[in-house]
Amino acid sequence: MPVIEVGRLCVKTRGREAGRKCVIVEIIDDNFVLITGPKDVSGVKRRRANINHIEVLPEKIEISPGASDEEVRQALEKAGLLEFMKEPVRPQVTPGLL
Repeated sequence: MPVIEVGRLCVKTRGREAGRKCVIVEIIDDNFVLITGPKDVSGVKRRRANINHIEVLPEKIEISPGASDEEVRQALEKAGLLEFMKEPVRPQVTPGLL
């Protein structure tokens, strides 16, 4: 399993942005990270997220901690992951909740 680190791509699993991809920009503490989509790319705005509400992906981009949305966008373009970030992931539905 990939480790939670700055630049790691992940998928939101809870909340209104569930199923959308994002990038970890900064590690706040043991339970929270700062993520961004950026909003114009994947629809996830810059916000604090609980690490239990994200699922990390094997992909990683090179950014500095606290990078701006524009720096994240440029790193995604450089890595060729811009189109990958735009396509949503279908959130998994837990049986019994329907």
